Amino acid sequence: MIPLKLPKEQKQQMISSLQEYVESEFSLEIGQLAGESFLDFITKELSPYIYNQALSDARKIIEQKMVSIDEELYALEQPLPLTRRN
Repeated sequence: MIPLKLPKEQKQQMISSLQEYVESEFSLEIGQLAGESFLDFITKELSPYIYNQALSDARKIIEQKMVSIDEELYALEQPLPLTRRN
């Protein structure tokens, strides 16, 4: 899997969120470097699971849409005239 590349602003916001979470939940203060290392670890380890779940969710939505489109196409069919028997 290709490593996750985050825009600098997003990465900084995520690091700040991690720092706040660790401080509020564990009463620990972590610095910028520790926060960045923690984020890198989390994204490396958890990204494949999250990515695969997102693909699964997308597949389900596409399948639902395809069923709906199929039903709409059947509804557009014109009735065929009955053949006459002589």
